[in-house]
Amino acid sequence: MLDLSRVLAAPLATMTLADLGAEVIKVERPEIGDETRAWGPPFDSRGEAAYYLAVNRNKLGVALDLNVPGDRDVLESLIRGADVVVDNYRRGTLERKGLAPERFLAEVPSLIWCTLTGFGPDSDRPGYDYVVQAESGWMAITGEPEGEPMKTGVALADVTAGKDATIAILGALVARARATVALPVEQRRLFVSLWHSATAALVNVAQNVLVSGRDAGRWGNAHPNLVPYQLFRAADRHIVIAVGNDGQWQSCCRALGLASLADDATLATNSGRLANRARVVSAIMQRVAERPAAEWLAALEQGGVPCGVVKGVAEALAGREASALTGVSPAVPGAVRLPPPRLDEHGALVRQHGWGVFARV
Repeated sequence: MLDLSRVLAAPLATMTLADLGAEVIKVERPEIGDETRAWGPPFDSRGEAAYYLAVNRNKLGVALDLNVPGDRDVLESLIRGADVVVDNYRRGTLERKGLAPERFLAEVPSLIWCTLTGFGPDSDRPGYDYVVQAESGWMAITGEPEGEPMKTGVALADVTAGKDATIAILGALVARARATVALPVEQRRLFVSLWHSATAALVNVAQNVLVSGRDAGRWGNAHPNLVPYQLFRAADRHIVIAVGNDGQWQSCCRALGLASLADDATLATNSGRLANRARVVSAIMQRVAERPAAEWLAALEQGGVPCGVVKGVAEALAGREASALTGVSPAVPGAVRLPPPRLDEHGALVRQHGWGVFARV
């Protein structure tokens, strides 16, 4: 797999596939490389930015100047020998350099080429997560009801698009493996846009709007369709309680010692609790504030009520296999084999051996 991408969405896709076992060569610009190498602090002891390290493990690295004939020859050889090419160049960039994906797809009938864009293959707009979050409806539904629109704490539009690209590539590989003849170019030419991935990820929120005809709003830490399903402050720290059905509601009331709510027939169903949201939330809020989080979690979990404590990132990572060099362990059934490459770290070997480089590292 040839990775011609940079920043987050597309490198995440190629890293995920590398975690699964794909052999990935990352191609970067000489001297500068992927701009996320400079997106810090923090930087590690070698001067690599944490941002770059997060999405580039399990790859070999080469720096090629597309304006230099010899480097272009190396790149074209790598393209022709690849199963998959992934890029996120803006529209027309590769074509102007004589590296049109359609040319290679016509010449190599087994090749799959996936391009990640901001707003689709016909748009010239650059694809940045923050802009996509704004225009996909995410910010309009994130934040306190009376507050300003808010972005998520992670570049989630990038992450979603990267995962969608991974799925699209795997689907194309399966289709290629099952085909008795070469797939047509249009089935091997894949496009994934951050904007489409983000709007598709609205899922039930989008469907609420489509069904009701009313626009979605911000609910803060509450849920538009479920009560109680939100943040509460215990005596020492915040917890979340997520009641998803009427049986869990009864268990929640028993765990919290709120018999009056459990016996109230108007609250027996979720629709009733939605109609009485303020009363339900106020009663639980007052009760939860009386004891430490650990006591409430023990009682709620014993009753089978979905709940959890709000953790900081460091606390959340304490229970995970994670490394300052290679990041959080793969979420897919994969393995960490290589650290993220330094700029042009494997350049000489790639130039000499092409895809045979993996037998020599």
